[in-house]
Amino acid sequence: MGNRLGTRTLTFSRGPRITSRYTLVGPREGKGPYALDFHEILADDSLGQKTAEKTERLMLELAIAKTLEQHDTSIDELHFLIAGDLLNQITTSCLAASTHAVPFIGIYGACSTFAEALGLGAVLLQGDFAEQVLIGTASHYQTAERQFRYPIELNVQHIRTNQVTVTGAAAAILSFADRGPRITHATFGTVVDMGLKDPHDMGSAMAPAAFRTIKEHLADTGRTLADYDIVLTGDLGRQGSKMLRLLLEREGFEGLERLQDGGSQIFGDWQPVGAGGSGAACVAVMTLGYILNALESAKAKRVLIVATGALLSALTVLQGESIPCIAHAIALEQ
Repeated sequence: MGNRLGTRTLTFSRGPRITSRYTLVGPREGKGPYALDFHEILADDSLGQKTAEKTERLMLELAIAKTLEQHDTSIDELHFLIAGDLLNQITTSCLAASTHAVPFIGIYGACSTFAEALGLGAVLLQGDFAEQVLIGTASHYQTAERQFRYPIELNVQHIRTNQVTVTGAAAAILSFADRGPRITHATFGTVVDMGLKDPHDMGSAMAPAAFRTIKEHLADTGRTLADYDIVLTGDLGRQGSKMLRLLLEREGFEGLERLQDGGSQIFGDWQPVGAGGSGAACVAVMTLGYILNALESAKAKRVLIVATGALLSALTVLQGESIPCIAHAIALEQ
């Protein structure tokens, strides 16, 4: 098949691009080392809303609106909206989509949702099913804590392997316009379950999924890690990043100095965030902010995004189930 390499990887010869983008983050993220890479830093994490869930929806709506404004794009010019989030029934994305009269594809890949949306959007463009596709995602620290762990009002103490959900939202338009980085490959991952059950150490659970997808992507494309200026995993955090390096070293992979991790980097060492950041917005804001800025400034020419997701729910944790995980890889070139 002309658009497939190996067993898992799709190629996009028509050159779909990320042609508009917008990122916004909360105050804590705005105090981190990548603050200048984000388009907007919120003055507070409530936006005047009564609940954090309402704030999360508004953040996504704002990111979408700002993305459309960048190049005076009308919602009527879009053929699809692809979005997802962490909340039950992806309600943030569904409610945001209800304000736009555009075909909506709601997806769920936990923290890998953004890369999944990038890949699916590129497929629609490559297949001539669309000319412009809008993608987006959002997450909020308080909504995730309430759903997956405990209400923050209980002041439950975190352990060192815990990660802090990134408060933020991101949206992008994919099209064939002559601007922005090209999406050249997408390697959609398989679900990996190594039997780990600790919801307070999702990094270790997700690392094997990242390893498998990286291994399959490199095998399919005939590339090495050294063929990329940056290989950015989504949100393994410090614990999961160590696990990934060990897995790659064990099988003799070289070029490990190219590895970076959005969850490990979005917050500074001076911030009390356990093992780092996570959440659907983590890889999204780091990709559309930090990575695209690096590509546009020629600090990087080719980047591989490997977004990971822990596919757990509060119910499966209570029932003692292990944590299935997934990773999707997207190759970008300027």
